[in-house]
Amino acid sequence: MRIDIITVSPELIKSPFEHSIIKRGINKGLVEVHFHNLRDYAINKYGKIDDTQFGGGAGMVLMIEPIDKCIRKLTSERPYDEIIYMTPDAPVLNQKIANNLSLVKNMIILCGHYKGVDQRVRELLITKEISIGDYVLSGGELGAAVLCDSIIRLIPGVIGDETSALTDSFQDNLLAPPVYTRPANYHDSKVPDVLLSGNFSKIEVWRSEQAFERTQRIRPDILEKE
Repeated sequence: MRIDIITVSPELIKSPFEHSIIKRGINKGLVEVHFHNLRDYAINKYGKIDDTQFGGGAGMVLMIEPIDKCIRKLTSERPYDEIIYMTPDAPVLNQKIANNLSLVKNMIILCGHYKGVDQRVRELLITKEISIGDYVLSGGELGAAVLCDSIIRLIPGVIGDETSALTDSFQDNLLAPPVYTRPANYHDSKVPDVLLSGNFSKIEVWRSEQAFERTQRIRPDILEKE
């Protein structure tokens, strides 16, 4: 998989890709991540990439020309399955979206900034829009990092035990059940006996029941969607 990230602040987003599971995927050659500074495609020598809104109003808007130039350069070099725009006014990222995107070969992620992008970018260049929640950040860089993490960890070989990702919360429209490790008894707080029983059929039943109970108690909206 190849991911190209277009951003006004590449230094803001690089750090998450230099550590932990994402770094492991990159080092194994399972994913390539490339950062593109939008100012390299500015309309003048002063690095201009934004302007005021037509019709008035507060906040600067990213211009279509620099974005179009960058995307055109990338798409002239290889085909892309998705060109994604990170913006709060879009469908919210969920596990199904992450699962589907983990199967694509190449994608571009455009990070929003300031007041957003010229609407023509969204209409003419973007194939998918994604939000990470109903709130506004200073830019789309953190959202892009969240999206990439949710995708890359699903690529076969990135996580040592590939079944681990398949038992995460939301994979089966339920929250994950509680998990425990040693010691079995810590200051009189004990691990449930069933997990120590060695009876794996009973353990699976317990986990299923706990997953349903947790989902019903914490996120009943997930059950209501089914």
